Amino acid sequence: MILTSVLVALGVLLLYSASRSISTIQTGLPVYIKQMIWVIFGIVIFVWLKDFDYRHWNKLAHVLYLLTLILLVVVLVIGTGRAGRWIKIGWFNFQPSEFAKFVLIIVLARYFAIRDVQRFSTLFGGVLIVGIPFLLILVQPNLGTAFLFIIIFFAMAYLAGAKVKHLLILLAVGILMSPFLWMGLKDYQKQRLVIFMNPWKDPLGKGYNILQSKITIGSGGIIGKGFLKGTQTKLAFLPEFHTDFIFCLLAEEFGLIGVFVLLFLYYVFLTQALRIILTTQDPFGRLVGTGIMVMLVVQIFVNIGMASGILPVAGIPLPFLSYGGSAMLVCFICVATLYNLHKNTTLF
Repeated sequence: MILTSVLVALGVLLLYSASRSISTIQTGLPVYIKQMIWVIFGIVIFVWLKDFDYRHWNKLAHVLYLLTLILLVVVLVIGTGRAGRWIKIGWFNFQPSEFAKFVLIIVLARYFAIRDVQRFSTLFGGVLIVGIPFLLILVQPNLGTAFLFIIIFFAMAYLAGAKVKHLLILLAVGILMSPFLWMGLKDYQKQRLVIFMNPWKDPLGKGYNILQSKITIGSGGIIGKGFLKGTQTKLAFLPEFHTDFIFCLLAEEFGLIGVFVLLFLYYVFLTQALRIILTTQDPFGRLVGTGIMVMLVVQIFVNIGMASGILPVAGIPLPFLSYGGSAMLVCFICVATLYNLHKNTTLF
């Protein structure tokens, strides 16, 4: 809980700095004020869910899964915002794909906990469970989140006891089907993957974000330029630095030291999550904790890798730091679930 508070506070601090950029000055509320509102909502959700026995998620899994599928279909019809990924309800922009991550973890945990995962038929059933939301999110299009589903599935299946050879068969099938997936991608997604290999091929177009993110990170040096003194971000050379590329803002203003501090905070947080998972004897609870941990690890790795230029741009937020209400609320739901998992560990 303390680590969560520190990470969230750091995120708000960075967004306060981001609000001083010429690209985020607007007539509405500054981004850090909006994020603080979401943090308050997140705290309310945490207070409510911290005493909500995690085993109740098991009973709600089917309903949540069906509701999630409905929302993912609705967003394809009436979605707004960038790439049409949000459902606008008054002043609230709701992103179903963010909540779908947590719901998928709950559903897979229930499925794997009560079945013989060493049977290939069981594993194939899990593929169908993941496949439907995967396709719905893929056509939004939201390639990064869709592939996050695949990683969560493989990790949870492996830790549930699935045979390695069965997982390798599924992986091989996926690789063989990749040409069909490539043909189904939007043109900008294809260009994003191609330009990742050589961003200098189009330095002012598709390669601009990658090149500017590297420049921004490198300009911070060892100790950084200082809080509110980042030039790459303040002068808006780097787009989306308050959302997907907030890591670059941290690196520019606080340097390598700030990066190490952030990575240390994440390390301690994930270590505590792992400790909770390892002390949980309940199969369902252990799988839920594992899914949450895998989701957070992958998002941290992909986001920082994307900002550093070692991975393609995937549109994955940095947990607790990136601007976004849906992502922040999901993080608080995950923390509350881990807290309750720890609280109920002694019951088994």
